[in-house]
Amino acid sequence: MFDKTETIVLKIDGMSCAHCQKRVSDALKGVKGVKSVQVSLEDKAATVQYIPSKTGPEVLAQTVFEAGYTVVKG
Repeated sequence: MFDKTETIVLKIDGMSCAHCQKRVSDALKGVKGVKSVQVSLEDKAATVQYIPSKTGPEVLAQTVFEAGYTVVKG
C-alpha cells in the first residue's frame, strides 16, 4: 500500500547562493518521510513532497532553521 503524500511550499529567508540552496535541499532530503525536494534560489522557496504520517510542516520548518535559514510565515 502506498502512503498518501502532501506537498508544501516553504518560503525561505537567508538563501543567497548555490551553496545555500544545496544545504537546504540536503537538510530537507534527510527528513524521514520526505519523498522529494526542489529548492529554488530565485524564488527563495522549497517545494517539499512528504508523507504526513511521518513528518509535517513544523518539522520541515525546524529542519530549515537548523540548517541556518528561516521559513517565512504567510
